[in-house]
Amino acid sequence: MDAPDEVVLFDMDGVLVDSEDYWHEFEDEFVFADAVASGDPAHEEVTGMHFREIYDYLEEEYGTNVTKEEFVDAYHERSELLYGEQVVLMEGAEELFEDLRAEGRKLAIVSSAPQSWISIVRDRFDLGPLDLVLSAEDIDAAGKPEPHIYEHAAAELGVEPEECVVVEDSLNGIESAVRSGAFTVAYRRAHNAELDLSQAHAVAEGPEELRAVLFD
Repeated sequence: MDAPDEVVLFDMDGVLVDSEDYWHEFEDEFVFADAVASGDPAHEEVTGMHFREIYDYLEEEYGTNVTKEEFVDAYHERSELLYGEQVVLMEGAEELFEDLRAEGRKLAIVSSAPQSWISIVRDRFDLGPLDLVLSAEDIDAAGKPEPHIYEHAAAELGVEPEECVVVEDSLNGIESAVRSGAFTVAYRRAHNAELDLSQAHAVAEGPEELRAVLFD
C-alpha cells in the first residue's frame, strides 16, 4: 500500500517534538504517584490522549485522589516548562516541511494538545505556514483513540481520510488514524522503542526513514 501524496497530518507530541519522555516523567511523579488512587497504569494506556480524557479514563479504571480541576491545572502548569524550554524539534523537521510544501502538499498538525500548547511549539521553532492546526479541544467528539479528530481534519482540508498520510507515535494515536482510514506511519523514537507499532501501515525508524516513506 503506497502512501497518498496530497496531505500530511503530523501529531505533535512524540513526533514533532520529543515531549513524551517529559510527560512520562510528569506522570511518574504526579499522575501515577499522587493522582491515581490504586493500581499501576502503564504509560501507553494514556499516551496520545487528551489530558482531560486521561483523567476520565484513570477515574474509571483506577480511581483518583485529586479533582479534575487540580489535574488539569497541573498539566497546564507543567506545559509551560515542557514546551517552552525542555523539548527539542524533530531532527530535520524544517527541511521536511519545506520539501513537502515545495511539492504542493498540504501540511497540518493534529494533536490532542490544546491550541495554547501547540502555539508555544510553533512560535518557539518557527514551523512556518500550515494548512490546518487542529486540537482535540476544537472538536465536539471523543479524542484519540477514536477516529474523529482525523476524520475532522480531512474534512477541514477538503479531502477524504484515505487521501491523508498521518504520522503518529502512540498506540492511541495510531489506532485513531488507522480507524479513520488514513495511511498511518508510526514514527519510532526512544519512548516507544519497545511497543508493537505494527497496526500502522508503515513504521519509520527515525527521520531518514520517515522522509523515505513520505517521498516514496
